[in-house]
Amino acid sequence: MSSGRPGAAGATRACPHCKTTILQSASICPSCRHYLRFDSAAASEAVAASTTALQVEGTIRHPAEGGAWEYSVVLIIRDDEGNEINRQVVGVGAMHSGQERSFSLAVEVFPTSDMRRPVKRSTKH
Repeated sequence: MSSGRPGAAGATRACPHCKTTILQSASICPSCRHYLRFDSAAASEAVAASTTALQVEGTIRHPAEGGAWEYSVVLIIRDDEGNEINRQVVGVGAMHSGQERSFSLAVEVFPTSDMRRPVKRSTKH
């Protein structure tokens, strides 16, 4: 599961609470929001220095007439060359006449002390 050695930028692990793949450096799971460890003041400052690099929000409203709509929320991550790194169905559901759903996507970036470029992984089989 881990990409790189422990402590390397981008290294991952499983959250012990919800089993979601998260960054090894995370103090709080971004999925279930459980605390994973209590960091020193220096580590807390690094988390506070995070930046929201992308935030998209939107709402879909089903018109008052017509049959139900089904929806799938698909998240795709691509690298700088356009190669697909990850694709996940985040959620599915249905909306009936007059119902509404709101969606929000946020990408947070965190500074690290690792100045090396990551090794490119091949996504082709």
